[in-house]
Amino acid sequence: MQLLYSSLKLHEIYHLKNLLETEGIRCQIRNELLSRLAGEIPFTECAPQLWLLDERDLERARAIVMDFGCGAVTSPAWRCPNCREPLEGQFSACWHCGAARRDD
Repeated sequence: MQLLYSSLKLHEIYHLKNLLETEGIRCQIRNELLSRLAGEIPFTECAPQLWLLDERDLERARAIVMDFGCGAVTSPAWRCPNCREPLEGQFSACWHCGAARRDD
């Protein structure tokens, strides 16, 4: 087993786990419940960690983590073609009526 990633942000750990598993890379979360103790014990000892089950996946997994760290490129804001609701660029469907974004 190989430690890949550690963060106090549990949602990051779960998102990365999902990205890795989508690519067929098996992994496991450790220290999940210890994060609640941050402040009581040093955060470096209680941060949730993402571990690879097979060290041979390390290079592919590191590439996924690097892509994750780059952040998503967001599109410009748009208006729903159906109900005219204004929406932020990261959304691909209208939250109000469910219509899909059209990039005409």
